[in-house]
Amino acid sequence: MKHRGRHRRRKQGRALRAALAGTALALTAAATMISASQATDGARPGPLQPLTSAAEVNELRLHEETYPAAPGPAVRIADVVADADRALRPAADCAAAERAALPVTPAAGRAWCWAEADTREARAGALTGSGDADDDGHWGEHRVLLSGWSDARGRARIAVIDAERMTYAWVSPLVPADGGRSVRPLVSPLSGLVWYQDKLLATGDRGRTLYVYDMDRLRREADGFTLTAVAAYRLTGAARIGALSLDRSTAPDSLAVSEAVPADADRPARLWRYALETDTTGPGAGLPEPSPVEVYETEAASGAHGVLAHRSRWYLARGDGAFEGHGTLVRLDGDRAESAQCGPDGTYQCWSGPAGALSYWEETGEVWSQSGRTLFSLGLNTIDSSLE
Repeated sequence: MKHRGRHRRRKQGRALRAALAGTALALTAAATMISASQATDGARPGPLQPLTSAAEVNELRLHEETYPAAPGPAVRIADVVADADRALRPAADCAAAERAALPVTPAAGRAWCWAEADTREARAGALTGSGDADDDGHWGEHRVLLSGWSDARGRARIAVIDAERMTYAWVSPLVPADGGRSVRPLVSPLSGLVWYQDKLLATGDRGRTLYVYDMDRLRREADGFTLTAVAAYRLTGAARIGALSLDRSTAPDSLAVSEAVPADADRPARLWRYALETDTTGPGAGLPEPSPVEVYETEAASGAHGVLAHRSRWYLARGDGAFEGHGTLVRLDGDRAESAQCGPDGTYQCWSGPAGALSYWEETGEVWSQSGRTLFSLGLNTIDSSLE
């Protein structure tokens, strides 16, 4: 069995052509919708504005620190997938209240629901997968999704999903403590996850830190699997990372980041990129420079829970609102900002509710997200068509 996927550079992903039979995803725009005029300011915030202030850019510099490798025998992702015995429910088996969290426009192409017993009092976080790790979409022989969660006590955990069978097993991310002499659970919302080659980047410390995990050094414990950080990148300024994703449309590949800014903040928020190297053999995740390679500001990024960048476009999944808690998906570039409309009153609150993280799978052209207890995907071309 091969260990890594083949690192082929494919700029054109195959468009997803999956249709969900029946009416499992049928949602209608009901009362309580806000009017288009009320939503205009939030959904049409204007184009991206390049940010050149040295002081503000300097706040986004990263400082790297490394940790000793955790002792003990390591296992690999294939071992976790082999133990994935919990099953996601197909959309047809989801309750109406669960399906209500799905996007209205554009509609999801495929959807599943998490088991209530596994996610009760837990909060869904970010997504990544082998589509990020390698552009052929595989890690070894498997197609894998990683879904971040935090439990009622705030401890992070990651579901490793066999993307063919849609079964999963839990992994607990750990971070060094007591000067590296011990470890502790990562207690932080997983608002950002990116699996890049053999490393996993995960937000921590309320967005102050990106922890780095070696995906070849999972450990099997008595009560499940664990993964201990081997390095960290810490922001040197006051900024906080809100959402994170991988962009394979740049050369080199890059991390796309949105700033964590409250929805009621009285200032624009920043979007930026860090360049990535192809060599991730060291403890870090292949960030050649600590400074971002480009920075923008936009009114649309406040309250954003998901970010994607592809070519010259940025996509932000924002908050929730008056229309049954649904969020807004905004597409921005240097010329304009656009959002889909739905319902007879033309609300822009057509995305999932609450809005969640975004992850683009280059191989299939799919965008993955989750909201509430639903996990769903749809083609990036479908999203773009809804915004034309």
